[in-house]
Amino acid sequence: MKRRIVLGTLVAVGALTMTLAAFQQPAAPPAMVIEVDKVRDNLYVMKGGGGNSAVFVTATGITVVDTKLPGWGQPLLDKIKTVTNKPVTRIINTHTHFDHVSGNVEFPANIEIVTHENTKTLMGQANPVYGLQTGPQTNLFTQHGGHGMPTRTYKDSLTLGSGADQIVLRYFGRAHTGGDTFVIFPALRVMHVGDTMPTRDMPIMDMNNGGSAVQFSATVAKAAATPNIDTIVNGHNPTTTTPADLKLYSEFIADFVKFAQDAKRAGKTVDEVASSWKVPAKYAGYATPNPARVKADAQVAFEETR
Repeated sequence: MKRRIVLGTLVAVGALTMTLAAFQQPAAPPAMVIEVDKVRDNLYVMKGGGGNSAVFVTATGITVVDTKLPGWGQPLLDKIKTVTNKPVTRIINTHTHFDHVSGNVEFPANIEIVTHENTKTLMGQANPVYGLQTGPQTNLFTQHGGHGMPTRTYKDSLTLGSGADQIVLRYFGRAHTGGDTFVIFPALRVMHVGDTMPTRDMPIMDMNNGGSAVQFSATVAKAAATPNIDTIVNGHNPTTTTPADLKLYSEFIADFVKFAQDAKRAGKTVDEVASSWKVPAKYAGYATPNPARVKADAQVAFEETR
């Protein structure tokens, strides 16, 4: 009888020990999942881990547009290998933000990295994102001895390659940042617009990195008028959109900025803008904006309005 009691006690203690050990184990890190959508036969959008990355397969290699958050460069490279065995030869960064450029450091050192000239400067500065971060931002590129920084820049327009492999880079002015690049794939009639239209929601107007409220709408309208484009790849939207959607987004920005400017001229505060702005009915399907984002964007509009 005593033996049965002792054995039962040992089993119970063992089970309790195993249960406690299980609770004490650190939680497994979340899976780094990248989803792939084929836009055209040789153009893919890879989603997850930051901004949407475009993967353009050419005769000589692969161009990648945006490389995601820190630590997501290698998962992106691994996912690219599931669609092609060709090497990555070029990265294009649409703008400076960490969720679009940080994966650069995980790509081989011999890859060409192309940005607008302002974006190269801003990547070197690693300024905090206005309206998103308040503290200093780690300079990932300094930590990696400059690896991942742009090796080629342009001012207004740059054409890379030719024929079916041609890529055209355009700068239309200040918007989300001071160096937003619009990446055009002419043969496919596709344009990647980065976070100048991230989703159908309020954008970040990052004045710490050259962004503008007052110029945002006009910049996006110029991009929307780009000829021979059927499909838009957005910075974070789960599906592609159209030039008509991009044009409507420029009107959405213009309506908000006018609302904020009118409020300032009427003696109102940014807090009053944040509490009173409602998405106009014409923008059906747009997200209800976060008040903090509205306030931050209103502050940018206030500071640019005299």
